Amino acid sequence: MEPDLFTAAAEDRQEKDPAGSPLAVRMRPRTLDEVVGQQHLLKPGSPLRRLVGEGNGGPAGPSSVFLWGPPGIGKTTLAYVVSQATNKRFVELSAITAGVKEVRAVIDGARRASGGFGKETVLFLDEIHRFSKAQQDSLLPAVENRWVTLIAATTENPYFSVISPLLSRSLLLTLEPLTDDDLRGLLRRALTDARGLAGAVTLPEDTEGHLLRIAGGDARRALTALEAGAGSALAKGEKEITLRTLEESVDRAAVKYDRDGDQHYDVASALIKSIRGSDVDAALHYLARMIEAGEDPRFIARRLMISASEDIGLADPTALQTAVAAAQAVAMIGFPEARITLSQATIALALAPKSNAAYTAIDAALADVRAGRAGAVPPHLRDSHYKGAQKLGHGQGYQYPHDLPGGIAAQQYAPDEVHGTRYYEPTRHGAEARYADVVERVRVRLRSASGEGTAD
Repeated sequence: MEPDLFTAAAEDRQEKDPAGSPLAVRMRPRTLDEVVGQQHLLKPGSPLRRLVGEGNGGPAGPSSVFLWGPPGIGKTTLAYVVSQATNKRFVELSAITAGVKEVRAVIDGARRASGGFGKETVLFLDEIHRFSKAQQDSLLPAVENRWVTLIAATTENPYFSVISPLLSRSLLLTLEPLTDDDLRGLLRRALTDARGLAGAVTLPEDTEGHLLRIAGGDARRALTALEAGAGSALAKGEKEITLRTLEESVDRAAVKYDRDGDQHYDVASALIKSIRGSDVDAALHYLARMIEAGEDPRFIARRLMISASEDIGLADPTALQTAVAAAQAVAMIGFPEARITLSQATIALALAPKSNAAYTAIDAALADVRAGRAGAVPPHLRDSHYKGAQKLGHGQGYQYPHDLPGGIAAQQYAPDEVHGTRYYEPTRHGAEARYADVVERVRVRLRSASGEGTAD
């Protein structure tokens, strides 16, 4: 609904006494040029630029948009900037508290404003994924006929949480996670800006680094922690927010972890080696250190995928599936929920039977190739589809395995230089025991092609 008397009074009080508002509110950008990050969405002629009236779209008016991204990266901020910069009627709803009745009231008001005063309406709907299908359906006529220009924000994948008719009538804008440089610029602006802390305190490099870690890419969290640290420092009569003061004020110890230095690689190495050693508790400890230090969850997921093949392999063929699924889930949901997915994958990998046979097999094969042991492909395996190939003897004598009992053709496959070389040496751990039995039977059958043995 549109602001009532009490909401208007509260907003007027904030304007007259901005110091009474949280730092994150005071530091909200007033124009698109002040927005931190998301520069890929703020180019000239972009949908957001057009929403605030920049440029003349002529008959091609601004489209409704969906803003998709994790919390704290600027979805509500962008809507706020639009509300301040546009000369359109701006209405804000939250899917947490609003329903079909409130949506219809906004649409009816938009039609009256358009017909009576020629005034366009922008509707900002936060948390749209919380709307049911029926509630989302109620928006369709307004969006399709452009009675309102919808700005919808969601932290969940719109392809799963938003009905396709509504999504197809709008533009989907994906917001990227804020980088440390983005947040660093925001913190330094808040320290000096008159709307922020106006130079009352300074922020040493080590404290700034801890702030960035605990923020985890969330601008609101960064500014809230900065405000808490500044309040504690000023209460103690200090002009500098020390690391100890920040730790006390936000109740989170600074984890010794440098995402660009030795600790980054040391802790990541310890995580993988703990998984390899099947120590699930140690693995969870190092995982927790990486999460608490603000490590990119996608980096952690990539390390788990590597471990699934390098250290587990065919001893548990589902380990790689688990790690890949975890990586996909992490990319979709982000922190804080991604910690649960990463924990599940770490536990599964740590407790899985171990084998590095796939790892050693490919390295042994690569060593031979690099040493020059890469002879000619046997003639019966060469491509015989092109004109003239048969005259060269290509494909002659090739046995089609599917035409033979057991589906195995006893013929030479490897070049002469490496014929008979065994690269894959399976273990008897977990599911790989079955592969060990299979590979031995197959090798016996294949050796019969060169008279080295007899078929089973």
